[in-house]
Amino acid sequence: MAEGREHREYRMEELAKEAGITVRTLRFYRERGLIPPPRREGRIAWYDDHHLARLRTIAGLLERGHTLNGIADLAATFESGRDVAEVLGLGEPTEETPVRLTPEQLADYFEGEVTPENLAAALDLGYLATDGDEIVHISRRLLEVSAELVREGVPLATVLSSGRRVREHAEALAEIFVRVLHAHTKETEPAQLRPLARAVVDAELSMALDRRLRREDGTQPPKA
Repeated sequence: MAEGREHREYRMEELAKEAGITVRTLRFYRERGLIPPPRREGRIAWYDDHHLARLRTIAGLLERGHTLNGIADLAATFESGRDVAEVLGLGEPTEETPVRLTPEQLADYFEGEVTPENLAAALDLGYLATDGDEIVHISRRLLEVSAELVREGVPLATVLSSGRRVREHAEALAEIFVRVLHAHTKETEPAQLRPLARAVVDAELSMALDRRLRREDGTQPPKA
């Protein structure tokens, strides 16, 4: 989102012209609750850049095959989600890069999979948060790998439910390392210890995948 941009307000006719729609369509969207109510000054309704951004989002999602009912459900899901400050809590991830997205860009990442149910799951996990008219994904790496899994045919709902299970195991692994490191390496900085912990987990996961795949293709007998 651009910072320092002059805040602008529009009358209904001006907003419709800026958004490339008719006044009748704008009224319809307002009546359906697709855009928030305008600011009232006597009998004059004033709209602002947030309304314009929402109208452009509606147009973009319609172009991508979403219905108005679906867009209303998506908007309600986002509005009930947590904002960035709440998700980040104590600060941004140490080694992860958050990504700012428009709703249309998110729809392009997960074509056909951006549903209210999946959005609610991603918001609940803290993968997604809202910042005004923008969406923030907490980790570029997770965003890219999730999109790749969906492109490979894994439903986004399965990716998200698997992510929840992986997080539970990751929390347990982190607890093991933190306890060990605090007990035996009080002089060492956490920044030095993080790569060591990741190396152990990467190696063990790689070997576990080898064992699992050998059992799946029959080249290794199952454990008794």
